[in-house]
Amino acid sequence: MKVNHLLFDLDNTLYPSSSAMDKGITTRMLECVADFFNCSIEKAIEIRKERIVHFSTTLEWLRSEGMNDIEGFLAHVHPENEADELTEQPGLREFLISLDYPKSILTNAPKEHSMRVLKKLGIEDLFEAITDVRECNFMGKPYPIAYQTALKKVGADVETTLFFDDMIKYVDGWKNLGGTAILIGDKNGRALTADAKSMQITEKSKNGRVIRLPSIYEAPELIKNLEL
Repeated sequence: MKVNHLLFDLDNTLYPSSSAMDKGITTRMLECVADFFNCSIEKAIEIRKERIVHFSTTLEWLRSEGMNDIEGFLAHVHPENEADELTEQPGLREFLISLDYPKSILTNAPKEHSMRVLKKLGIEDLFEAITDVRECNFMGKPYPIAYQTALKKVGADVETTLFFDDMIKYVDGWKNLGGTAILIGDKNGRALTADAKSMQITEKSKNGRVIRLPSIYEAPELIKNLEL
């Protein structure tokens, strides 16, 4: 495989899922669920766990239930001080610089969240572009339009781009386009159900593949082997 571009998810990929930010984002999402259904957080956890497998994101699911305040949801889940929950990642900047390929970000979060995280990590200048959920008309990963929008933005293609993400359903979306995806970490969530609207299988799906790595720091050896 020839590698010409590296496309990264942001949260729990460029920093570990053990970060307090992961807990903070999840807590605030559940607060939105509880508020929408007028139920306890415990009940919100139960409802979300049952229904999220049919949708790409919590936001898409809540919209299907009739929630209209998209910007209110995003503002609550991603407050201006959210980066305070994120600890610095020593060595991350030097590591990314050592990966001598053009890089970009594809996230199901809004761009303001991405900028806060990248600035806190000191790596905002290392990426050619950020593609966020608004740019995809709120049809984020694993909808094909999300990956295609991100690729078009930087003039890359599926065949020569490696995609890194921590969620099974999002690397599955890339694989379904025929690409090579790297599944990072061990939390990984659950795959989407077969009836999920975002599971749009393409003709190239049989050619795609997913490779699991403990962290992005294992990527250099993998890339080397892929290019042999």
